[in-house]
Amino acid sequence: MNSLLKRQIRKYLPKELQSNTDLNLFLDAINRSYDTSDEQFAMLQRATAISSEELFHANQKLEKDSNSQKEVIVKLKEVINTLKSYDLETKNTIENTDLDSLELVDFIDRQSKKIIKINKQRDILLQNLERQNQELNDYTHMVSHDLKSPLQSIDALTTWIKEDYSSVLDDTGKENLELIKDNVEKMDTLVKGILEYSTIGNAVKDLYQIDLNELVKNTLLELKIPNRIEVIFNNKLPTIEGDQFRLKKLFSNLISNAVKFNDKSIGFIEIGFEDKNEFWQFYVKDNGKGIDNQYLEKIFIAFQKLENDYKSVGIGLSIAKKIVEVYQGEIWIESEVDKGSIFYFTIKK
Repeated sequence: MNSLLKRQIRKYLPKELQSNTDLNLFLDAINRSYDTSDEQFAMLQRATAISSEELFHANQKLEKDSNSQKEVIVKLKEVINTLKSYDLETKNTIENTDLDSLELVDFIDRQSKKIIKINKQRDILLQNLERQNQELNDYTHMVSHDLKSPLQSIDALTTWIKEDYSSVLDDTGKENLELIKDNVEKMDTLVKGILEYSTIGNAVKDLYQIDLNELVKNTLLELKIPNRIEVIFNNKLPTIEGDQFRLKKLFSNLISNAVKFNDKSIGFIEIGFEDKNEFWQFYVKDNGKGIDNQYLEKIFIAFQKLENDYKSVGIGLSIAKKIVEVYQGEIWIESEVDKGSIFYFTIKK
């Protein structure tokens, strides 16, 4: 027992009780009650501390939840403002910026269901479009293959007739046979062009490093550029990631176009590029006939021709456009009549 408390008790007890042996039992009982009280007080302190800590953490959690809800409300309001900008029809007019979160969630839920429905319809349309494109490609392959055989037969027959009956045919007959052969050649070119146009846009499967200097050099040798036209390289072309077939076809079509429409006695074709961070930007420049502004977009449309050349099917530049799109790039032209044209195109790195 506390010594001061024991002293005070003995001080105020009568003398006859101070020497009583039962007093120790009394003091011991008081001592136990104090010990029990101390233990209970300590337990209460511990319980209070625990409760206070739990309350603190609970309060923190509530504060965090409250802040989260506020963030949700702010974001929902931002979404609503975005939806308003698209003039979406809503069941309720949203003008009050103090709407509670449930109203906001209901609104977003309705709009989300609409968007999901629209996306499902879009997916169906895309699937149908993909199926129709595949059917069109299959049909193109079939027609191209079926037309090759009769065209080859017609070409062979006209050649045999000319050889076997040359002594019988007059000049008109021979001219008609040549006309047939020319039309067969045109038809064969058209069939090949359709087949190439329908397949050139397929996704590139294998990409590898290609030195464009070597690629363009080999392309020029195959094209047999006339001596009156000089090919100039503004700078050394880069090595890029791509596939040789499409890139060679791209440069071939643009260079061929520059040669075909160059009417100058001394012509030139300039090839160069610039590094545009995410893209390579190339150009093919010439000093040929040039194109009037009203036809600048038309030239990239398949089977569109600016001149009445029966041997041309008007598909070279449209193929070039499809190749550039495969490489996630763009193609465009700047031109001036009688001064020449510049074809620009980009290829994503």
